[in-house]
Amino acid sequence: MFRIFGPPGTGKTTTLLNMVEKAMESGIPPNRIGFFAFTKKAAIEARERAGRRFSLDPDVDLCHFRTFHSMAYRTLNIKEHQIMGTDNFKELSQAIGYELNSSLSAEDVTAFKPKDHPILQVYNLSRAKKESLRSTYNLSDIPFSWVEVEYVTQAYENYKTAYNLMDYHDMLQLFLDEADHLLPQFDLCFVDEAQDLSPIQWEIAEALNKKSKRMYVAGDDDQAIFVWAGADVERFITLTGGVETLEQSYRIPSAVHNVAERISSRIKTRFPKRYKPREEVGSVQRIKDILDVDMSQGSWLILAQANYMLFELYEPLKQAGYLFETLNGYRSINHKMAVAISGWERLRKGYQVTKETAQQIYGYMSGNGVRIKRGCKTLNIEDDELLTLEDLQNKHGLLATIDMIWHQAMDRIPEGDRTYITNLLRSGEKFSAEPRIRLSTIHGAKGGEAENVILLTDLTTSAADNIDDNMHRVFYVAVTRTLQNLYILEPKDYYKAYPI
Repeated sequence: MFRIFGPPGTGKTTTLLNMVEKAMESGIPPNRIGFFAFTKKAAIEARERAGRRFSLDPDVDLCHFRTFHSMAYRTLNIKEHQIMGTDNFKELSQAIGYELNSSLSAEDVTAFKPKDHPILQVYNLSRAKKESLRSTYNLSDIPFSWVEVEYVTQAYENYKTAYNLMDYHDMLQLFLDEADHLLPQFDLCFVDEAQDLSPIQWEIAEALNKKSKRMYVAGDDDQAIFVWAGADVERFITLTGGVETLEQSYRIPSAVHNVAERISSRIKTRFPKRYKPREEVGSVQRIKDILDVDMSQGSWLILAQANYMLFELYEPLKQAGYLFETLNGYRSINHKMAVAISGWERLRKGYQVTKETAQQIYGYMSGNGVRIKRGCKTLNIEDDELLTLEDLQNKHGLLATIDMIWHQAMDRIPEGDRTYITNLLRSGEKFSAEPRIRLSTIHGAKGGEAENVILLTDLTTSAADNIDDNMHRVFYVAVTRTLQNLYILEPKDYYKAYPI
């Protein structure tokens, strides 16, 4: 295998797609090229970028651009009913008295996800790392005894056997056992984000290598932040074969690069590499309060080690009149509410709205003759019908009048939201637009970037007690999301903070 190290912003995926393009120009058909990514998001991005670039049908021509799990699922011709599903977990949970919630999916699996039951987390981690369950359990801090872990996992295995079911780790292992017969021959093969592969995924990579004339594995060990989920970064670091490091970052300005280099120098187990920053200097500033920074322009990422640290920022940001969202789906103003307010103001200006928008508006109005006539809360019209204010008043029971501004007409909008929306309007934010400000854990922001990054250096108690290579990598990823300006927020407790 030939390794390609791609430090932050060096265009690793673009480099790989350039290699795909050259291969196609030399006569290699796309179905003889494999491109495997660690996550569904990365696989889809590579497939769609390649489809646009080479004018190909991503689903047909680029059939081998996918995750390992997706490849196994399709190659083994597994059907959905053969996989442990929500109903199966519910039935098993009722039988054994443990709520075995699981978020595993065929397309996007690490070893486990934080929403999984802790016992399943340990169980799946042991299988991803190909080590004994007892060894994984001994290194964990889950609040369950070994007797409980043994009981639950044995019941889980018995249930799968009784109903002839499998989960996604079983699927990977079955695929690996049959890889010699199932895998096609590739002229060229890529594995992206290789620093995040678990031991079982590395075995699949080795099987791909045997079936490929040329094999490239790409990644960056300094950004290996999923060790807790079974990633075997040392396998990537110590892999034998040719090596290339991409040397120019198109993202990171020099001032931020200096901070990143200082952090990466603390990582004891790493592949030594150098890369150049952009010519722009950018800036690195320390701030005492998040509102010390004017966030009225540009794109922003606010990053923290743990989610609960971000929750405390919601209210200050709302009071300052900033629109924001989190990468796990929370939006500071409900999307339906934004549609309703925008729709009402359009109606007042004489424009038409869709049935869906009108229904959102009605949802925030009191019925029973207050803002809407009794029995008229539901619009019984065709989905594609457009409505004016007069239509709603004359035909659909609307009692609110044109002189009422949004918070007068939609009297069911909570007071806190009314105050926040007023702050947004005063600050000039378009509350129905895409938020410029995003809040995320550092793990959730991997692969993202913004013009401005605000970094919280606070650590959880367990993290503060064990600042190791993995934590250095986490904060290396955080600072390297920056396109222009990095703001380092002073911690609440310097003894429980990452030193930058």
